[in-house]
Amino acid sequence: MYAAYFGLKEKSFQFIAGTSLFVFKRTASRRIKLPDFTVLRRKKGFVLISGGIGLGKTTICRSLLGSLDDSVETALIFNTAVSDIELLETVVKEYGITIKNKSKTKKIYIDALNNFLLGNYAAGKNAVLLIDEAQNLSHGVLEQIRMLSNLETETEKLIQIILIGQPELANTLMLPALRQLNERITVRYDLKPLSLLEVREYIQHRLIVAQGPGSLKFTKGAFNLIYKFSEGIPRRINALGDRALLIAYTKNTSKIDRKIVKLAVHDIGVNYFQKTMNGWRKCGCA
Repeated sequence: MYAAYFGLKEKSFQFIAGTSLFVFKRTASRRIKLPDFTVLRRKKGFVLISGGIGLGKTTICRSLLGSLDDSVETALIFNTAVSDIELLETVVKEYGITIKNKSKTKKIYIDALNNFLLGNYAAGKNAVLLIDEAQNLSHGVLEQIRMLSNLETETEKLIQIILIGQPELANTLMLPALRQLNERITVRYDLKPLSLLEVREYIQHRLIVAQGPGSLKFTKGAFNLIYKFSEGIPRRINALGDRALLIAYTKNTSKIDRKIVKLAVHDIGVNYFQKTMNGWRKCGCA
């Protein structure tokens, strides 16, 4: 609705996770030091990417999948409310492996996966397994995942596993029962909220990628307020940015200032920003 009005070809703050066009690559690469995920070529085994809600874990996951070429066979698991055998079944299915044996046991799944990975290795390819929302995995399933890392040749791992989840995942892995899995994680990245400067760069980046900014202008006060209410969380920045542009459209203005951001906050719902709203009122900024 407002995109054409502001001279944009796309909605700058659309919420589609995994839209690589809108991945803030400069910030993402600085935050996790993996602009092209070269770690996958080094076959490091386990990689852990953790971060709070709304920090872009799923977007990074989808971006990674989109950046890989045909030399990498990939499997993505996003439904983590599964048993250990359901996990194996899903992994086999994701890799497109056909099992003719009607008896679906752990051994049959693992043997089929191992044969696939050996053939993949012989063909000079890599295999990557990405597990999103990994904080929901049970201890038994996490142990099964560790066992998958035993699939290897004399010199190299046949599969690389990337666990993506919320901060509690890292805490879970510290439990004594999961010590062996935790010790196998050789690369760890912890996503952090954006700084004030990064919030400003992020918004400008989104406008540019949407083939703007057109006639739009965010004031310094607007940037500061968006940072305050979003607390540097990209998902919240997107919500505020999208609503602010819609409000500006209805008011027939191209200037996004503090007043419009405040209206956006109230439109979205005070509860969404309750913690920040309380602090805002205490300092007399309301």
